[in-house]
Amino acid sequence: MTDMQTRTEPDTERQPGAPDCAAASRLGLAGSRRAVLAGAGALGATCLLAGCGADPSTSSTNTAGSDYTDNPLPAGSSAAPAGSSAAGSKATVLAAVADVPSGGGIIKGDLVITQPQAGTFKAFSKVCTHAGCFVNKVDGGVISCPCHGSTYSIEDGSPTGGPAQKPLPETKVKVDGKNIVQA
Repeated sequence: MTDMQTRTEPDTERQPGAPDCAAASRLGLAGSRRAVLAGAGALGATCLLAGCGADPSTSSTNTAGSDYTDNPLPAGSSAAPAGSSAAGSKATVLAAVADVPSGGGIIKGDLVITQPQAGTFKAFSKVCTHAGCFVNKVDGGVISCPCHGSTYSIEDGSPTGGPAQKPLPETKVKVDGKNIVQA
């Protein structure tokens, strides 16, 4: 059993709007349904396999070499030892102690850095746990999100108002000299 036509005389009684198979055959465009389906299946399998490739950002081997980085240093500078800041400290500087008011806080980078009591520093994610907006203000002992009115405590990041139900994730910090650094 085959699905190929065995008729050899030309089809002269073509319906209006029907494809011209004889013209397609002369141009080399005609093929069996089986060939078309096989090609479509092969294309689908290729796309599926391409999607299963390894994610280079999670790969354990670096094919670009062990010294490759996607965050190069400016020309003429030298690399600092891993885990150090430009000042030679072992931890990353987040803010200066003098920049964070007692009883308040600042938003710097991806963090909200607070000083609930004099000399006590806390840091929280600036991403609101309600809808993912960025908080934009620290005032009166409260961290505020402009999107839906959620508010959080500067002491522990817990929600104090609005629709947020979860606290802001905390990042441990400490004082290193005149700076607040990640612990």
